[in-house]
Amino acid sequence: MRISARADYAVRAVLELAVRQDDGPVKAETIATVQDIPHKFLEGILGDLRRGGVVDSRRGGGGGYRLAREASAITVADVIRAVDGPIVSVRGERPTGLAYTGTAEPLLPLWIALRANVRRILEGVTVADLAADALPEPVRQLAAEPAAWENP
Repeated sequence: MRISARADYAVRAVLELAVRQDDGPVKAETIATVQDIPHKFLEGILGDLRRGGVVDSRRGGGGGYRLAREASAITVADVIRAVDGPIVSVRGERPTGLAYTGTAEPLLPLWIALRANVRRILEGVTVADLAADALPEPVRQLAAEPAAWENP
């Protein structure tokens, strides 16, 4: 699985909004500067997040972006789906839309299991968890495994 630059930037932008939620709307320029995200690229990402119901925007001098709902109600999966679409795809298709025959038949349950595990992690972590630096215990345990940090 590959996390795109769009998804990485989107999660970072939403996290920045979460930690600044008490300060009112945050300008895209501020997010871009603090998170070292190309401003024009970020504008497109914020548009996708707005259309996806993750952020709201307000125009004008006091305008900017803010979370559309509480950080505890926004998962990392919500953010990634808003900018990249389905979490796990095979050749651009959802695994449930695939069919294999013959010796390749065992691939479908493998891709479905992969999707289920990725979703379990990304749907189990909220923006509030990240903002509080409080990843759920199962995620911390997986990340603490030495093999998780190795590149085979």
